[in-house]
Amino acid sequence: MKQTLILDTNVILRYLANDDPRKADDCEKLFNDAKAGKVNLFVTDICIAELVWTLKSYFHLGNEDISIKIIAIINTPGFCFSNEALLLDAIMRFREKNVDFADAYNAALATAGNMKISSYDRDYRKFSDVTVVEPPNFE
Repeated sequence: MKQTLILDTNVILRYLANDDPRKADDCEKLFNDAKAGKVNLFVTDICIAELVWTLKSYFHLGNEDISIKIIAIINTPGFCFSNEALLLDAIMRFREKNVDFADAYNAALATAGNMKISSYDRDYRKFSDVTVVEPPNFE
């Protein structure tokens, strides 16, 4: 049975940033092993959220550039996710509506689960398919 590793955000960042060439090369070798089917790399939703936040706040990338990188990661052979469709929906919402990734993720999750969102955040109103209620309301 093929081994599955949970991939930490710093591994993806070392590869993308190439700020330590030796570590970037090691990450690339691991990714190539995943593409070759030697290992599965499981990427959590939290990892993606942390990656988006770091690319935006530390590396100062825009939503378009970040979404391109995240979509490439999601489409990488050997990388596994709990729900690819949800992550893709979230990253598209993040890019198209210029909202925080957490808000885009919650909007995607609410839509997928036919749920409402309890929030004061006005960014949710950018999504025509999301219903927002303010506390203490729930209907």
